[in-house]
Amino acid sequence: RVDRSTYRIPKNYLMKSLLLAFLALGFIARAVALDAPPKEAVLFGHAQVDDAFAKGLPLLLNTSFKVQTGHRVMPGIVEIHDHDTDILYITEGSATFVTGGTAQGAKAIEPGEIRADKITGGVVHHLTKGDVIVIPAGVPHWFSEVSGTCLYFVVKVTK
Repeated sequence: RVDRSTYRIPKNYLMKSLLLAFLALGFIARAVALDAPPKEAVLFGHAQVDDAFAKGLPLLLNTSFKVQTGHRVMPGIVEIHDHDTDILYITEGSATFVTGGTAQGAKAIEPGEIRADKITGGVVHHLTKGDVIVIPAGVPHWFSEVSGTCLYFVVKVTK
């Protein structure tokens, strides 16, 4: 017969195990397919939109499209989406945005998503409030400079 009163699992082992379990659940949840597109109109009130802009959060994600907010105060990294066309509408501020060219230091971060350090040979666009730019799937794009705060809506259309 085993005396279980003297058998204890180290606390740090339990904490690490729980952390790994939560991380695994997060990756599994991300891998699960998104919901189908809505069949009814979806309204996001101004308070919800303002909060999403303040935090740079998505508003709606599904298998056909994504509606997101962007909040930039500094340059980003190069993005290449194999399956998403990005449509950006600048609502506040300005930025220098580079499209096309060659992505330098490109690395896949997940299937269909590539990130890189910079673009060489791309087209430089100076985006300001009211501008809309469409970036087809597969085209490298990059916020290379941001003047102050730049807010923008992003609609990602998935092919």
